[in-house]
Amino acid sequence: MTFKTDFLWGGATAANQLEGAYDIDGKGLSVADAMPGGKERLAILASPEFDWTIDTEHFTYPNHDGIDHYHHFKEDIALFAEMGFKAYRFSVAWSRIFPKGDETTPNEKGLLFYDQLIDECLKYRIEPVITISHYEMPLNLAKSYGGWKNRELIEFYVRFAKVLLERYQDKVKYWMTFNEINSATFFSGLSQGLVPSNGGDDKTNVFKAWHNQFVASAQAVKFGHDLNKNLKLGCMSIYSTTYSFDANPVNQLATQESICQGPSK
Repeated sequence: MTFKTDFLWGGATAANQLEGAYDIDGKGLSVADAMPGGKERLAILASPEFDWTIDTEHFTYPNHDGIDHYHHFKEDIALFAEMGFKAYRFSVAWSRIFPKGDETTPNEKGLLFYDQLIDECLKYRIEPVITISHYEMPLNLAKSYGGWKNRELIEFYVRFAKVLLERYQDKVKYWMTFNEINSATFFSGLSQGLVPSNGGDDKTNVFKAWHNQFVASAQAVKFGHDLNKNLKLGCMSIYSTTYSFDANPVNQLATQESICQGPSK
């Protein structure tokens, strides 16, 4: 089997997983910054008491440091090139560009970081693939607006997307509006900013949030296509392959349910 010469072979990261530098150069807090480390982290976010407060006295937050990609991206990209990567999918930290999410003017220091990151990729002929939103909405939008169930977030997101599309249209061809938009099926905390304390345990809010995200995604895609006909824009869904233990109908049905409900089940 052979691949076409233009096949994009590469890897992917998320800003909240590796950048670190969570509170410098004007970056605001994101929902990911409020998620503690450890195997119980999702249970903590799903608890009725959780209110998006960062509690460093009782929990650690590994993503605050990540691998310090923010300061070592040149070394990291050089390693990607050494591995033969032809594409690098990464996300832009929304709160690095709009610290609270509802500002009208972007943070230029945050944009300068992505200017350099993209140029570094291109230096090695690595195709940058940008995810506009990857589980890192500004914390203020979750706390003050109630997350994606609030229709006002459409305007905030589209403003953010437009800034990126306009700035990088000549350097970045491939775009994703949302990472794993369907992940709210099993957990809406990071993807929608919804936890029980702000209505995340009500499926009505989850579906309202989805509707608003779909509208925001569609508006961003339309803007991108109108801006530059060469841009390729889409959205990403999560899918985890699952196999039954055996042919027992009970296990077969359980497998179907797990696929519908998500990997956490």
